[in-house]
Amino acid sequence: MMTIDAIQEGDPSEHFSMFSSQNAKIKYSYNKIREVKSHRVGELFSAYRDILWDDGRHKYNVSSFIGEIDEILLGERFSAFDQSTLDNLIGTLRQRGNSNATINRKMAALSKLLRKAYKMGDIHSLPEFRRQKERAGRIRFLERDEEARLFAAIKSRSEDAYRLSVFLVDTGCRLGEALGLIWNDIQEHRVSFWITKSGRSRTIPMTERVKEVIRLPPTEGRRPKGPFTKLSQAQFRAIWNDAKAEVGLGADDQVVPHILRHTCASRLVQGGIDIRRVQMWLGHQTLSMTMRYAHLATNDLDGCVVVLETPRGEGLSSESSAFASPLTTVSAAAPTQKSEAAATKTAKAPRKSSKAK
Repeated sequence: MMTIDAIQEGDPSEHFSMFSSQNAKIKYSYNKIREVKSHRVGELFSAYRDILWDDGRHKYNVSSFIGEIDEILLGERFSAFDQSTLDNLIGTLRQRGNSNATINRKMAALSKLLRKAYKMGDIHSLPEFRRQKERAGRIRFLERDEEARLFAAIKSRSEDAYRLSVFLVDTGCRLGEALGLIWNDIQEHRVSFWITKSGRSRTIPMTERVKEVIRLPPTEGRRPKGPFTKLSQAQFRAIWNDAKAEVGLGADDQVVPHILRHTCASRLVQGGIDIRRVQMWLGHQTLSMTMRYAHLATNDLDGCVVVLETPRGEGLSSESSAFASPLTTVSAAAPTQKSEAAATKTAKAPRKSSKAK
């Protein structure tokens, strides 16, 4: 047994090794203690933005979100991001008029950044991010006559922008997905999208209109890398805004290029395509995103009108009811079968003789 005096003498590491050998269940290890420094949100974003986000419009939006958050926090430095700081941040955003949907997007960017910083040891605690409840907003889509007028105005300004507009409304793809296409992504009657928001590739068939607009007119010089690579997002949006103002849609802030994706989804659902296939066509990561369009499938409810308009007392036969249940059909038929059996039994029963008394 080691005494206190024995431990005080000599190299401490030798005593710990002796103690560890006598008590096998106890182990000691010497790990370096890392100092956690304080950081600003903006500094963390500068360190990890290129790792966490690809170049593009989304990264530009995230940069704006983080800049606003850093400004609200007054450039405060921290080594732990506590819950009260997060709650105060959300409260300030709401006071500034941010909707719950906008707050969710900004908090998603902040959460992604802080989780990376926590994993790398830059901060030592994280708050709980709770998703704010979002309202199901009205989905705006183009009617056929609106599409015709808008596309005609676009075509008068740019043939390439017109071809892109037709492609977007018939494929339902995102603007960035279309602009990133190369010729190898187009095979026979199908087009594949590899660079997507969800990170999942998808392949869909092309309509006849799409097959026509992806054919470039013969031009001199080198062929571009893809059917729409001559255009940038900024150029297309500028042409779009000028055209929509010309046709009287300038005051409608929902008439943006993304409306073509909504229009494609709405037409698929209204045409009777089931929600699961619409999800696959659009490349939605979850079915809940596609369910925003489910209310447009009104044909499935037409049979309800027949039931409601039928006067009471008349009822509906099981054969004519649009929603006839097998159970209803069987239960309705059962009394008839019983009556027939009773009638047969009565017919076969022998008559009593009139002489028998």
